[in-house]
Amino acid sequence: MNALATTAQALMAPGKGLLAMDESVSTCDRRLAACGIAPGDEARRRYRELLVSAPGLGERISGAILFEETLHQRNAEGVPLIEVLRAAGILLGIKVDIGTTPLPGHAGERVTEGLDALGARLGRHAALGARFAKWRAVLVIGTDLPSRACLQANAHALARYAVLCQAAGLVPIVEPEVMMQGDHGLARCAEVTEEVLCQVFTQLREQGAALDGLILKPNMVLPGASFPGPTSVGEVADATLDCLLRVVPAAVAGVAFLSGGQSPLLATERLNALHRHLKPPWPSTMGAPISHIAPWPLTFSFGRALQEPAMQRWAGDDAHRVDAQAALLHRARCNGAAALGRYQPAMEADGLPAAGPASWRT
Repeated sequence: MNALATTAQALMAPGKGLLAMDESVSTCDRRLAACGIAPGDEARRRYRELLVSAPGLGERISGAILFEETLHQRNAEGVPLIEVLRAAGILLGIKVDIGTTPLPGHAGERVTEGLDALGARLGRHAALGARFAKWRAVLVIGTDLPSRACLQANAHALARYAVLCQAAGLVPIVEPEVMMQGDHGLARCAEVTEEVLCQVFTQLREQGAALDGLILKPNMVLPGASFPGPTSVGEVADATLDCLLRVVPAAVAGVAFLSGGQSPLLATERLNALHRHLKPPWPSTMGAPISHIAPWPLTFSFGRALQEPAMQRWAGDDAHRVDAQAALLHRARCNGAAALGRYQPAMEADGLPAAGPASWRT
């Protein structure tokens, strides 16, 4: 097995997932401020130190996706945060896109940038110990949206990023996110998500990406945030699995779902439902409906759905540090169980409220 496939398998270890802590400076500061924390360099450093030093984090987190700033941050004792993660057995990842910009000629649509000199940047990140990277594309659902031009531009960029990563020895996390904004139903999200993934894998094949050395980070198939009707976790699971099974090649190393605008609790419940609707590699004793067989492992790559309760509990006061880390570990354990289809609501007995400030959903 080649090194890329080995790394990808380690990231997709059973019962583990990824901690996405790659918020940009502006996004992290906005979320800190929403929790009553004065934003700034030191606040971001202290918060990220709190996350990476949570005791036992590596038991449920296989890899951490970092913003470039975190590669150079140190804890209060002067130890680089990346060394703290390595000591916990957590693989280092790095967000390498530089954000989105309006797509010319296509109002309301965006394309992700960052390909210029990406190869050199990836080489520097690999030298610091990064083992994987992430690039996010965003697509919105609307009247006649997403356009063909937006689909193709973002798919092409994702594929170029992926092959550059693999050339540098890094596993690419390929993240085409269909946003939750809108009042569309489940069927419309499924239709768009399928078309997005078709375009992405067409471009990955044309660019020559090794599918066994990459991980897909998609959205779950969800109704829009303004959709008026109820949607069960089972309906989400069936729609998501049906979509992925139609378009994601079996050779892909794994699928790690993003949490998007979901609450921490709902993201866990939906991840669990996905696994309970699969035929597992172990005998089922839970009486779950089994309607799908997936060729790739499924797990989580959550940001807000892991971090939100911890940031709320911390609120910038280190007197609450232990409680905040407990909140992070609680969500990691719940999602680790959900990644095996073994999550139960009773596990939330010692947890924290799943709701958070509106800034986490923007």
